[in-house]
Amino acid sequence: MNRAAQVSLLRWLRRQLQQPTPGRERLEAAVENDDPGEVRRLLADVPFTGEQRRHVEGLLDAWEEGR
Repeated sequence: MNRAAQVSLLRWLRRQLQQPTPGRERLEAAVENDDPGEVRRLLADVPFTGEQRRHVEGLLDAWEEGR
């Protein structure tokens, strides 16, 4: 994943998960450590709308393809 895509994913996550919770911190760490599998696991139970879920899955798919 290139740096611009990482920044995009982190910004999007921060907007969606507005409070600086331990869960958000783990997500940020997984992104910084280039671990899309961990990000998927951490986001599995987040109550995203269908559109939000598709957006996140698209970002994660692009990340995994670029590795």
